[in-house]
Amino acid sequence: MRKRVVIMDQDQSEQTVETLNPAAQEQTLADLAPARYECAPCGYVYEPDQGDSSADIPPGTAFEDLPISWRCPVCGVGKSQFQNIGAGNVPSGFQENLNYGLGVNTLTPNQKNLLIFGGLALAVLFFLSLYGLN
Repeated sequence: MRKRVVIMDQDQSEQTVETLNPAAQEQTLADLAPARYECAPCGYVYEPDQGDSSADIPPGTAFEDLPISWRCPVCGVGKSQFQNIGAGNVPSGFQENLNYGLGVNTLTPNQKNLLIFGGLALAVLFFLSLYGLN
């Protein structure tokens, strides 16, 4: 969700600035983790965090950003022989399990904090309201 802000300068000219909603920029840990790719013939795993020192690929290079001429350092096959095996630091089955539960699996960390501490504050208010029953 974008928010449009209009700023008036001293010479009465308008400047329009678009900002993103901070909640729209927030991502879950699973969204931030880079995907790993495995070579089907030999089992070599390309990890973006490590890169490929034999082909002078720096760490942090995503598989999609590798040059077309890049080949598996073990067996020499092209990029088309690689399969996405998911991120390395994300629990197995994480994406599949996001659809289960009461919908809290898809919440961002800030939304979870609001839900937990908001529920805790509500429970304290209910507890304190018990004193009014006398």
